[in-house]
Amino acid sequence: MGSCSRSREARLAWGRVELRRLAVIGTGLIGASVALAATRSRAAVEVVGYDLDPAALAAAVERGALEPAASLEEAVKGAELAVVAAPVAQLAGQVRAALEASGEETTVTDVGSTKAAVCAAARGSSRFVGGHPVCGSEARGAEHATAELFEGATWFLTPLTDTDPARHRLVHGFVSALGATPVAVDPEAHDRLVALTSHLPHALANVLVNQAGATRVEGHEPLAAAGGSLRDMTRVAGANPRIWVDIFVENAGPVRESLAEHRRRIEQLEAALEAGDAGFVARWIGEAAGNRRRMLADAFPDPGELHQLRVHVPDRPGVLAAITQALGAERINIEDFELHHVSPERGGTLTVLVTGADEAARAAALLESQGYGVVVSPVLAA
Repeated sequence: MGSCSRSREARLAWGRVELRRLAVIGTGLIGASVALAATRSRAAVEVVGYDLDPAALAAAVERGALEPAASLEEAVKGAELAVVAAPVAQLAGQVRAALEASGEETTVTDVGSTKAAVCAAARGSSRFVGGHPVCGSEARGAEHATAELFEGATWFLTPLTDTDPARHRLVHGFVSALGATPVAVDPEAHDRLVALTSHLPHALANVLVNQAGATRVEGHEPLAAAGGSLRDMTRVAGANPRIWVDIFVENAGPVRESLAEHRRRIEQLEAALEAGDAGFVARWIGEAAGNRRRMLADAFPDPGELHQLRVHVPDRPGVLAAITQALGAERINIEDFELHHVSPERGGTLTVLVTGADEAARAAALLESQGYGVVVSPVLAA
């Protein structure tokens, strides 16, 4: 049995983790959110934190997330679990430092979005379990931290061959207590997976918006004429370079592989268009529709029944609340919604998702009776 399970303070029973002391190393958005979530779920009695940046630590203390430690050594002393939430470029070094500064009673995990390098740095240690909560946010800093950040999120765990199974169980139980769903994966497989599902979309969003921004069409500026498609596809463009430069560089190999496969598929489309191959284009769109349906099935019980209501709304206080309250009063469930603001003069478009054609028609009739213009359509083409 591993030393983790012999700890007098950390108890793991039927997946329930109770820590006497949790250390959080790196107190930005993710680190401070881990601290808040651990306190809310009672997964830890005492939460202490340390950050190389005194301002970041002060912000986490001001947020009420944790108690400050004067050094890394002080933070991990006596902790059953240390969560390293440093920037990607500093992660391997911080994990090594946490392992060296702590004793056998301390399990060390991290929250980095790339895993191969940090796991290589910890190889040989039985006390390390790599981790990555998939709960992205454009915000940064402890002032935006929330205990609910991990609710329903996938939290990848990358235990090594050297990892004590009891340590893995401890971290598994801890992230479950925070509301996340732990999923074990090989570190290299993890990096290929997130390269395709996260890093490639960010790269393509930057490419697309930069292409539009650098182009003029007969004197017209594409960005000024941008519709919903361009806005939707570039939502993550220009994300915090302090974070994303490190991610792209750290995971360069898998990202390059994903870009190469993307290039191959673009060339297939180019060839079909050059040949006027309408059949290929139709099959290509159909394949995309099927894959999108599979993706939506994880979030909605029957994505084929989803309908969207596009509602033109004015730019004035209380409009969104009035619409949601009106639908709620008629017991029409909103599955999801998104607001696209055009300008103060033109207002914007509120997109509301509801399940079922009858419910969509009922919702549209209700909103039209209140003076809103509504367009209803299925989310997935038949």
